[in-house]
Amino acid sequence: MTDDTFLRAFETGHLAEEDFDHTAHVRAGFLLIRQLGFARAVPPYCAALQALTRRFGVPEKYHETITIAFLALISERLGDNPNIDWQGFQQNNPDIFQKDALKAYYSSAQLASPAARTMFQLPRPQ
Repeated sequence: MTDDTFLRAFETGHLAEEDFDHTAHVRAGFLLIRQLGFARAVPPYCAALQALTRRFGVPEKYHETITIAFLALISERLGDNPNIDWQGFQQNNPDIFQKDALKAYYSSAQLASPAARTMFQLPRPQ
């Protein structure tokens, strides 16, 4: 699927649940941030992700802190090479594709808190 087709499917909620793994989350964030910049990408990304989780019947899986923290991490890495394509980004940033990539910034307890699920929280010193 081309980047444009994938992003359109993400934004309109036309991705199949089995096609929306962690890599797909990162890809959607990467594409939106490249297109809009971090600050402008966050609201539509969060809205599309919430719509997908509702459509998949798992709205409780949406997690505000994890979502925005991953977007910030993607944006930071893009800042080093803003013209990189998706394949290059994947090759240069293998750690982002690990679901536990935020462990370097957040404790498990902080991410498990009810507040972190519904409101973005900055990482606390560990």
